[in-house]
Amino acid sequence: MLLQRRVIVSVDAFVEIVVWVVPEPLTPSVHRFKYRLVYVVDGECVFRYDNERGKGDHRHAGPAADPHDFTTPEQLVADFEADVARWDDEHGRIRGAVPGRGARRRGRSDGDGASGT
Repeated sequence: MLLQRRVIVSVDAFVEIVVWVVPEPLTPSVHRFKYRLVYVVDGECVFRYDNERGKGDHRHAGPAADPHDFTTPEQLVADFEADVARWDDEHGRIRGAVPGRGARRRGRSDGDGASGT
């Protein structure tokens, strides 16, 4: 496991990032990473990035799945974080806000199982 982290961003939202190294690429991907990055709001996955054999690297937003150009795990996380910020902005959410209590410090990490690279 390269990275495993769940971060609570508000009482009704969290992100989960899991990236691991696989022995061989999952075709049609050409890299040796398997990953799942999800943003969940009010118990619903609003979007996710993942890859799987036969489908390659892609991003789900609602029912649609669009290709995603994977370069590095770091860029993958940066792209995902940009999408989280964009989604929050488009939906009038304040990052780290607690409904009815205004903004608070940005999220807390639960069970940070990250291992270094």
